[in-house]
Amino acid sequence: MPIRPIHSLAGAAAVLLSSLGVAPPAQAASPVHVVHPGESIQQAVDGAHPGDIVQLLPGTYRENVQITVPKLTLRGIGPATVIAPAAGPSGSACATAGHGLCVTGTADRVLSGVRIESLTVEGFPKNGFSASRTDGLSVHRLLVRDNGQQGISLERSTRSSITDNESRDNGQSGVFLANSVDEEGGALDTRGTVISRNLLTGNRIGVVLRRARDLTVDHNSVSANCGGVFVVGDEGVPRAGALTVRQNHVYENNKYCAATPRLGAIQGTGILLTGAEDTLVTGNRVEDNTGASEMSGGIVLFRSIVGAPNARITVKDNVALHNGPADLADRDTGEGHTFAGNTCGLSEPTGRC
Repeated sequence: MPIRPIHSLAGAAAVLLSSLGVAPPAQAASPVHVVHPGESIQQAVDGAHPGDIVQLLPGTYRENVQITVPKLTLRGIGPATVIAPAAGPSGSACATAGHGLCVTGTADRVLSGVRIESLTVEGFPKNGFSASRTDGLSVHRLLVRDNGQQGISLERSTRSSITDNESRDNGQSGVFLANSVDEEGGALDTRGTVISRNLLTGNRIGVVLRRARDLTVDHNSVSANCGGVFVVGDEGVPRAGALTVRQNHVYENNKYCAATPRLGAIQGTGILLTGAEDTLVTGNRVEDNTGASEMSGGIVLFRSIVGAPNARITVKDNVALHNGPADLADRDTGEGHTFAGNTCGLSEPTGRC
């Protein structure tokens, strides 16, 4: 079925968006491509130009979508706009990888200014949303659920804004940010990426920051995962760190996840720092994370899988209560750590509360 251009549907689309409580796009701002259920999102994306908006109406779209157009906005009408797996194969790289919605640049052409807003991505075998080599990416108000690996995944991406999303019941992380999953190397300077106000539940780990620097994780609600927030580094240079984890509510992350070849079993871990440097953990409320793994506890400093210690971690002004076996746990051999102003019941070693 052909895609109906905006000039033939402007009035009808505006009425529908208004009836659903969503303000229609500004009429004179950017060309808008309206996609109805049964039509192809990919066809609309492929026909769009930088600065265009692809507007999805409510319904289920069974396809994988790959975006390579800069400054494109892909927008739904909230959770009722659903991208789900197709019945048959698709030829895109996104589909071949098993992901649902991909935003993809290249080493020679970083993809800039893409916005993804107000839709659901569910049921894909790998990542629900996957971005690579992007700059200035915005992911806002997505519901990403029941995907086999990461809910929202970013690699080699800078200045990203991941806000007000719900990522739940995914096989790995609710939000995953890394330099690369395929190559070794030093930590990526994300140039101020923000992960904020997200609801992350029922995943293996709520947030994973793997070999990354210069970003903020704040005001997220992280619960019912095996682990809450993991800052992960190694001996690579530059090292992971120079980042802030602040004012998050991390509670009851008590699912059990069995060990993998790279990592031991996870249960009852609130905020974990391993192989990182110069990281600030402040103003968080970390409660009722309890388990029997070697990484269990409220706020935990732990050696990396290659034995690299943390360095100069500051843990201050947090409320960490009812975590087990300890609210604050320094199980690391690193130096220069600071614990100050925290409210907690039990620390390991003693004297950190």
